[in-house]
Order: sequence, then structure tokens, then C-alpha cells
Amino acid sequence: MERLFFSIGCASGFVGVALGAFAAHALKARIAPEQLATFEVGVRYQLIHALALLAVAWAHTRWPGRWVQVSGWLFIVGTLLFSGSLYALSLSSVRALGIVTPIGGIALLAGWLCLLWAPWQKTP
Repeated sequence: MERLFFSIGCASGFVGVALGAFAAHALKARIAPEQLATFEVGVRYQLIHALALLAVAWAHTRWPGRWVQVSGWLFIVGTLLFSGSLYALSLSSVRALGIVTPIGGIALLAGWLCLLWAPWQKTP
């Protein structure tokens, strides 16, 4: 499981850097500053949670168990929903996509709580 979370974290970091560069170079002149700022928030949270997935991979080697795994999956789902909805919202201006963003944020918060709880639980 730690290899999976580590690999997804690395891939997410790669995509986050690529999207950040894309925003800085290709989107800057094409979308409104508010949309660009929204896109950049998505990039920031994606990169933070790419690192969080690396922490999950490490934590899984120390405290293997369901809470570490749940935190990893919540970080993945949360990043897809939170950052993904911000990317889509910035590029399409479809305001209805904003409904998805808080769901992703809640998943990210829950991921941190699960990771906090993990070292205090007995291993399976």
C-alpha cells in the first residue's frame, strides 16, 4: 500500500508542477485574474496533498492499518474533488462546479484527522 500512495503522491506532485507552469505561462493571458487565482489555489492544494501522500506512504511503514489507508484515499479523493473542481471552475466558468469544492475540502480535512489518529491505534 505504501508504494501505491508514494507513487500517486509523486504523480500528483508532477501534475501539480506541470499545471502550475501551465497556469503561469499559458493561462495568464487567457483567463481573468480571479480565475487564475482560483486555478492557483487548486495547484497549491494539490501540491500540499501530494506531499501528504508521501507522508501517508511513510506512516504506513510505521503504523500500518486502516486509518493510514483511509487517510491516503481521502487525500486522493479530496484532491481530485477540491483541486479538480477549481481547475474546471477556472477554465469553464460554470459556477455549479463550485458545489463540489467543499466536498473535496471535507475529504482533505478528514484525511488529516485519520492520519492524526493512525499512530494511536493498534496495528491490525
